[in-house]
Amino acid sequence: MIVNLSPSDAPATPRLERTPGSSFDALCASALKVLRHLLRNPMTLAGLLVATLLVVVALFAPWIATHDPVAQDLASALQAPGAAHWFGTDEFGRDVFSRLVHGARITLYIIALVTVIVGPVGLFIGTVSGYFGGWVDTVFMRFTDIFISFPSLVLALAFIAALGPGLEHAVVAIALTSWPPIARLARAETLALRKADFVVAVQLQGASSARIILRHIVPMCLSSVIIRLTMNMAGIILTAAALGFLGLGAQAPSPEWGAMISTGRRYMLECWWLVAVPGAAIMLVSLAFNLLGDGLRDILDPRSE
Repeated sequence: MIVNLSPSDAPATPRLERTPGSSFDALCASALKVLRHLLRNPMTLAGLLVATLLVVVALFAPWIATHDPVAQDLASALQAPGAAHWFGTDEFGRDVFSRLVHGARITLYIIALVTVIVGPVGLFIGTVSGYFGGWVDTVFMRFTDIFISFPSLVLALAFIAALGPGLEHAVVAIALTSWPPIARLARAETLALRKADFVVAVQLQGASSARIILRHIVPMCLSSVIIRLTMNMAGIILTAAALGFLGLGAQAPSPEWGAMISTGRRYMLECWWLVAVPGAAIMLVSLAFNLLGDGLRDILDPRSE
């Protein structure tokens, strides 16, 4: 008995994905994957656009600003937003828009410097602790627990009290309070990887512990660490703004967003823009990095597929 199958009834042949022929093809495929995710998730795209806007504004601040951010004009003090001053002026007649634009440089400087310090330190402590275990793990993790047991802002205030106020001291204080979560995350990833088959195979080949950690463990932990660092940027911005508000971060007349809120709170009932504008900038940038971190987690974390 012969049965004729129509094309629609024929069994579907499995579709094989094309293997990238070169590193450039692999890079293009990864870029297309990221682009498809951004188009599917408008919130992540919005976070990326705001973060990109922050970088662009910080890089081109002298050309974007309409006035000198520290030049005083007492005759124009406390002017409402208008054509001459888009976001109004403060109590010294300084243009709020120009100060906000130049304040983006300070915010980006703090984010970049803290990330450069926190990422390698937390990754090193976490991978070494998780790989060796034993007394090394005990010492590193108890030291980490000491930092985690204190609220980050309280601990940052303690370091600022010891170091003294200033932008660089604020960066050091924020970095000293931000590395423990990165270390705990890297340790958890390393504990899951140190008994993996590829690590055991490399050990049998005689590779040193340093080579295994640097060449095999660290690259596997990078995606999780990058996601956590991106989401930590919102906390870094808020902590920096809190220190600036208390007068312990960037010092006057630097146009730091937290310091702008601190000086403007005395006039906030009559001149709402002095607090609302820098406050909105802090909220918007913090939200953008949270949205961007969520999107990176969906892209870089294979368990989210």
